Amino acid sequence: MASRPRMLISACLLGVECRYDGGGQMLPSLEALMERYELIPVCPEQLGGLPTPRTPAERQGGRVVNREGKDVTAAFSRGAEQACHIARLYGAHLALLKARSPSCGCGEIYDGSFSGRRIPGNGIAAERLTAMGVEVYTEADAEALIQKELIE
Repeated sequence: MASRPRMLISACLLGVECRYDGGGQMLPSLEALMERYELIPVCPEQLGGLPTPRTPAERQGGRVVNREGKDVTAAFSRGAEQACHIARLYGAHLALLKARSPSCGCGEIYDGSFSGRRIPGNGIAAERLTAMGVEVYTEADAEALIQKELIE
């Protein structure tokens, strides 16, 4: 059997209780993804040294600030660098990350006002992974990834 392509995946999408609120959110299509890909769990926020649970944070331009007004950009940057390191180490060219997260969001994130409004943008880890050539997707793309034509 040929080896499966390696894909980073937000640990919370595997049901790991690492989200800011201490929860996890297992993907309904997890088994099909596991048949297709070798999944490598990451939580950039924990990798950056943030606790779980933690105060919600949102991007405000180039910074990440939590709801209490504390700048947590350094932790998000450390976590993003660690996620990139893991992608390089495992040769992962794909990532399936948590939508709208200030670290993992891809294409759309919250606007930084903590009002629930969304804007075009990427989380810190998604941005850095994309810059190094990793194809980044969110859980909304899981079914498409299962059907994706694999060229490895």
